[in-house]
Amino acid sequence: MTSPARPPRVARNQLELEIGGMTCASCASRIEKKLNRLDGVTATVNYATEKATVRYDDTVTPQDLITTVEKTGYTAVLPPPPASAGPRPAAEPVDETRGPRTRLWVSVVLTVPVILLAMVPAWQFTYWQWLSLTLAAPVVVWGGLPFHRAAWINLRHGAATMDTLVSLGTLAAFGWSLWALFLGDAGMPGMTHPFSFDISRTGGAGNIYLEAAAGVTTFILAGRYFEVRSKRTAGAALRALLELGVKDVAVLRDGVETRIPVDQLAVGDRFVVRPGEKIATDGVVDEGTSAVDASMLTGESVPVEVGAGDTVVGGTVNAGGRLVVTATRIGADTQLAQMAKLVEQAQAGKAAVQRLADRISGVFVPIVIALAAATLGFWIGNDSGLTAAFTAAVAVLIIACPCALGLATRPPCWSAPAAAPSSAS
Repeated sequence: MTSPARPPRVARNQLELEIGGMTCASCASRIEKKLNRLDGVTATVNYATEKATVRYDDTVTPQDLITTVEKTGYTAVLPPPPASAGPRPAAEPVDETRGPRTRLWVSVVLTVPVILLAMVPAWQFTYWQWLSLTLAAPVVVWGGLPFHRAAWINLRHGAATMDTLVSLGTLAAFGWSLWALFLGDAGMPGMTHPFSFDISRTGGAGNIYLEAAAGVTTFILAGRYFEVRSKRTAGAALRALLELGVKDVAVLRDGVETRIPVDQLAVGDRFVVRPGEKIATDGVVDEGTSAVDASMLTGESVPVEVGAGDTVVGGTVNAGGRLVVTATRIGADTQLAQMAKLVEQAQAGKAAVQRLADRISGVFVPIVIALAAATLGFWIGNDSGLTAAFTAAVAVLIIACPCALGLATRPPCWSAPAAAPSSAS
């Protein structure tokens, strides 16, 4: 007699974790895999919003989820509890672009002369290589510090991400240049660096790659800056939508108007809306006639005439006479709150193309590192010289950087839900 099959566990709980420390799509993929390995857990991690949506059963606690994320090398915190009165007030956003912007512009200023000196032999004066080293060192060390730090953290946890490729490639080019300058022939007076599309098949003691190390670092920094700016722009639409709500309302109690915070409003309360004011919450008009500007909801620029018995929506503007409205929905049940929730869910969700890019990014980095090592071995074994072998291996590391693979799918997915509320207004 066979025992009855055990029914599958049902995920009864759901929460969102705010994830910190992610630098590319493969980071999100790693966290997602770790969380989904827990019994009774189904997780989706979105790199764009830096949030993890987790469904779990009663055998798992939120602390178990946080611990799993931290063991993976990232941070996780529970978001603040949502206010029962409606959408969260839009706090003043932190300018997350300031740090990347400063790092980018300093690197650009230092990198441009390094590239010009390397590619224009006529500008290569007697000790130009040492000036290039002086300019390139801050770019590789300070400008690329976020990549090196992330690569080290991932290495400690036995993982490889896009930062691993960037860090390996730039440090290899910079380290080779240091060896050639201090121990080889590249530091000699009058050394020239001809620009050529051919791979040099020499011993490499007289070649430097400072322009490659600084140029790649600056290029990746530019990508990170535009990524952060895109995320900030996408979030601005949601903040603007949340700001459509009002902060206080004039409630009628025993025939007397009393000004109270909107979060103290209850279903059935009667409140006054004067001309030019926003309607505090969804309700039904009891007294008065007016024209209501509902462009934020419908996109229609012509105000709609309303009177007793008509339904009005919170956040719309009373463009005519005085109205007395009875509240029918408050807080998170209002149409404005539901719109904000839908926009947030759209930004937090993953399109099919994003899931495909994340899956590819998760296995792409180890494959590229293996290909770079194989390339190095092949060129050395082919008696092509250390310079040719090194150049080919570093080229594989840098040019195969999967950031474009992960990022190309994201700006449209961020921008579409961000543009929807504004296009309706």
